[in-house]
Amino acid sequence: MTGLRLRPMTTADLDTVLSLELALFGEEAWSRQMLAGELGQQPETRRYLVAEDDGQIVGYAGLLAAGGQADVLTIAVDAARWGQGVGSALLGQLLAEATERGCTEVFLEVRADNPRAQRLYRWWGFADVGIRRGYYQPSGTDAIVMRRPLTGPAPTGPGEDGGGARGAGA
Repeated sequence: MTGLRLRPMTTADLDTVLSLELALFGEEAWSRQMLAGELGQQPETRRYLVAEDDGQIVGYAGLLAAGGQADVLTIAVDAARWGQGVGSALLGQLLAEATERGCTEVFLEVRADNPRAQRLYRWWGFADVGIRRGYYQPSGTDAIVMRRPLTGPAPTGPGEDGGGARGAGA
């Protein structure tokens, strides 16, 4: 993973991102219109990143930041790259962005049936604060709501990857 590079997502990335989106989230995948709409809100309230390795997009992530609070909207990593630190790198950059924007806390929703993503978020200092029943549609899967204050140290080391983890904007 020596060639991993994070950069802002652009509309030129949408085809590749949509392919990953469908592979990871299936019937709950965001549409091109949804992603394009999110990108259109950069940089005012949104920040979307892609992770590239040797020119290939292997992951992406998005953040909403407004009013002192941030929400991780999505993090997704190509299944072939799970466990290699891509998700952790993306999350670390989103938390840095939230801090730069003056946010004091970050929230997210994660599927109750995605222990890999839950481990990643807990490793980064997120704690469970609630459950949203039937949040993910059309499956009706519950979401665990998590929160992390933006004070205190960040974890050290590569962490684990969350794979496909959908946050607040799903």
